[in-house]
Amino acid sequence: MEGNNPYQGNKRILLLTTFAFFLSFVVWFNMAPFTTTIMEKLHLTKTEVGILMSFNVALTIPARIVIGMLVDRFGPRRTYSALLIVMSIPCFFFAFGTSFWQLFISRIFLGIIGAGFVIGIRMVSEWFPQKQIGLAEGIYGGWGNFGSAAAAFSLPLIALWIGGENGWRYAICLSGVISFVYGIVYYLSVQDAPKGKYYKRAKRMGALEVTSQRDLFGLMMMTFPIYGILGVLTWKLETASIISLKIAALIYGVLAVLYLWNLAKIWSDNSDVFEKDIPEEEKFSFRQVAILDLAYLITFGSELAVVSMLPMFFEETFDLTVAKSGVIAASFAFTNLAARPLGGWMGDRFGRKKTLLTMLLGLSLSYIGMSFITSGWSLPAAIALTMLCSFFVQAGAGAVFSIVPLIKKRITGQVSGMVGAYGNIGGVAFLTVLGFVSSSIFFKVIGITAFLCFAAAFFLKEPKQEETEEAETFPQSKGMEKKIIVKPAAGGLDQA
Repeated sequence: MEGNNPYQGNKRILLLTTFAFFLSFVVWFNMAPFTTTIMEKLHLTKTEVGILMSFNVALTIPARIVIGMLVDRFGPRRTYSALLIVMSIPCFFFAFGTSFWQLFISRIFLGIIGAGFVIGIRMVSEWFPQKQIGLAEGIYGGWGNFGSAAAAFSLPLIALWIGGENGWRYAICLSGVISFVYGIVYYLSVQDAPKGKYYKRAKRMGALEVTSQRDLFGLMMMTFPIYGILGVLTWKLETASIISLKIAALIYGVLAVLYLWNLAKIWSDNSDVFEKDIPEEEKFSFRQVAILDLAYLITFGSELAVVSMLPMFFEETFDLTVAKSGVIAASFAFTNLAARPLGGWMGDRFGRKKTLLTMLLGLSLSYIGMSFITSGWSLPAAIALTMLCSFFVQAGAGAVFSIVPLIKKRITGQVSGMVGAYGNIGGVAFLTVLGFVSSSIFFKVIGITAFLCFAAAFFLKEPKQEETEEAETFPQSKGMEKKIIVKPAAGGLDQA
């Protein structure tokens, strides 16, 4: 009976949250459609424009970690609303910037809005039972990611409709206005959890919680790439002569200090693993998180990198026009709409570990296959292999996030923040590799990395699938609590 459905209204929450994610991506990528216009109007060099595009993701990496902490502590409703409202400010500054440095600073801060992805992962996990969580997270991730493509085709039309020399500025500004307004709408329209369900908050603000000494050292090790990749971005700025060697050295020093401070924070926040026995029901394996970090690095990370280079690859390999090669590249990301939800659904239906292993193996083989594409291939065959590769990439990302919410409920935001950050780390790392090697070797590097991740995924544990899932504690009155059992249905998304 619908009246007894503890997840009643989850379709509405999924729709509202997916649109919040979609809108955050529209704002995050609102520069891309106007790259040549900005370059011409503000007299920027090709290098400066490249720096703006690269550093669009710089703060997204640490922001996903921080936003993960905030959502676990304050809930997705307040966190997502605040993010959409606050991030409209750098959007306005970017829209009316008149120099490279004004654009650069506002663009760096705009990268924070890309962390909105993490918030929705926690929100969706609260509103759907375990048997449906992969599909729901896949819909959220796949359709939300479509915001970047929507920005590419809608913002230029808006600029054309507005007309004049500053049409592009007003189109970008409009995306910020919508973000601001929707932040208010979202706050007034959603709840952190279904009525009566207790939202489990993190015990504290700080480093990711671990439950063993081995996991403590694992977390310390897996934190290094977050700072290391920011060092790589700093090196790119220095080699492009955007900043001097002295400023780069200063940034390296700051990153080193921040990393050491983070290590100290991880140690102090988790010192209880040395002092007392952690109850069995509180324990979880950080190895699960580390493997998912690597899996998202290879799935979403490779997507970010390949989408960036694919137009030029097809243009040069098959002597295509810019328009044709752009359409082929866009189709790589377009498969997100179907493939990511499908990957999540397959995890729900056939087993999450098995699905992820299948996607990683397929991804590895298809990338290695793409490394052999030459001008001697027929164009349809090359496109078919590219689309097959795209399917494994997107479905693999869906499979990853069918597992993430099931690691440990109250730290889902922090776990998804770390996994999401590794996706951006992968994008920057693979694009950096591309700067030193040919396209063929680039695809081989991704394929081999994917195979190593496939091997590591054998050590992943299948999340326990229950016939019934125990709901979180429902406070009834001061000093009194009770437990209830929620029986998830096998039906549609709104039939929990």
